[in-house]
Amino acid sequence: MILSPKTIVAFLAAASLFAGCTPQEHVTCAEPAGDAGAPQEEARKVVIEAPAMADTTQDTGVETRYEPKFRDPLLEKIRKREDDRKAALAKETSANQERQETEKEAKKKNALSFVSSLPDDQRPSALDQFKILPHLPPVPQHYTGTCWSFAGTSLLESEVIRITGKEIKLSEIHTVYHEYLAKAARYLTERGESAFGEGSQTNAVTRMWKEHGVCPGVVYDGVVNEDGLHDHIRMFREMKDILHHARDKALWDDATVLDMLRVMLDRNLGAPPVEFEFDDAKYTPANFLTSVLKVNPDDYVSIMSTLREPFWKQGEYEVQDNWWHSKEYYNVPLDDFYNVIKTALNKGYTLTIGGDVSEPGKDGVNDVLFVPPYDIPSKNIDQLAREYRIVNKSTGDDHGIHLVGHAELGGHDWFLIKDSGRSSRRGAHKGYYFMRGDYVRLKMLTISVHKDAVPDLIAKFG
Repeated sequence: MILSPKTIVAFLAAASLFAGCTPQEHVTCAEPAGDAGAPQEEARKVVIEAPAMADTTQDTGVETRYEPKFRDPLLEKIRKREDDRKAALAKETSANQERQETEKEAKKKNALSFVSSLPDDQRPSALDQFKILPHLPPVPQHYTGTCWSFAGTSLLESEVIRITGKEIKLSEIHTVYHEYLAKAARYLTERGESAFGEGSQTNAVTRMWKEHGVCPGVVYDGVVNEDGLHDHIRMFREMKDILHHARDKALWDDATVLDMLRVMLDRNLGAPPVEFEFDDAKYTPANFLTSVLKVNPDDYVSIMSTLREPFWKQGEYEVQDNWWHSKEYYNVPLDDFYNVIKTALNKGYTLTIGGDVSEPGKDGVNDVLFVPPYDIPSKNIDQLAREYRIVNKSTGDDHGIHLVGHAELGGHDWFLIKDSGRSSRRGAHKGYYFMRGDYVRLKMLTISVHKDAVPDLIAKFG
């Protein structure tokens, strides 16, 4: 009889009760047995004697022990052969993956871009060629998808200068923090059927300011890295993973999920202040907006030009980054859209514009954006040419920028663009692009501006 350790202990205890002795009186230990000449682990032998009251016809002197598990040498040889085969395959796979990664990195380093350039005498070459409206110096967004907040915040910094005369650097990331939570809340409410990305629209800035206020950049810059660089790579990936897990497992506990996301935001961006000091006074983000900046978020309008919606009606700008499905965009014909920009600048108002900047006519070395003639001649750009590119998706909504100046050169309008993207740091004018008028007409899709810049246009909407 081979007994388990628990059975042995129970049996010995029972035997001691019936025989009037302790279990130890019936246990002896012997030396381990094994093959001669082979090293063996010590086996524990337990000899169980028949209790006095037991049936004497039963077997006595049964040995129960632990001994090394027997492994058949032939089977072990087969197992080792399989293990060696798997190890060789793993080594080969690892080598292949390492080679593939090296090749991918080499391709990235040697990648080519298709770029067109204008002759020197056909493009601006200096900032002083522009009539420039007041704005703060360009700020890079680094490794984030938050151009919308950098552009929108820059617009409102210029508005603070226009309204109060004060130059105050404001926090882009304070807005980003609350926008992420708003996106996540809608994602949960819609059970995963709502976009959760890094992008948004510049009018999200006024929307978030209205709900959460704003604070100076010196109070909250949203950077916890020692190098001072904005880096949202891991944070965004982890937040998205949490939301996708909630969706896939149907864990629609909104409060708990949002609390988890706040922890991640606080860890990666820092917790936004509830109260802070500025110029020897205490403020909340809400009363800082009203009492110091004197900006009314409701005073800003967004304008688009698309055949998808009737002209002179407000409608939805149907792109992923309009994740809350705002239907407040004023839709106007292309010529009116373009004239909004020139009219606003002439009145002293800067604007944000958003659209597609992934084109061959984007020449970062020379700080220029224009439409090359092989794409479409400038004189042929009209509403249909613009719409055709929107429909076939060769025009997309991928970047938001701040328009701060205007010039005329070679029979073209040129606009001075303040840009937070890295490509605007390649040329001589760090953080700026010179955008020709044809590029605006063909590739720029939306505008945000103070309503007082375009009262006649707004009046047409009744």
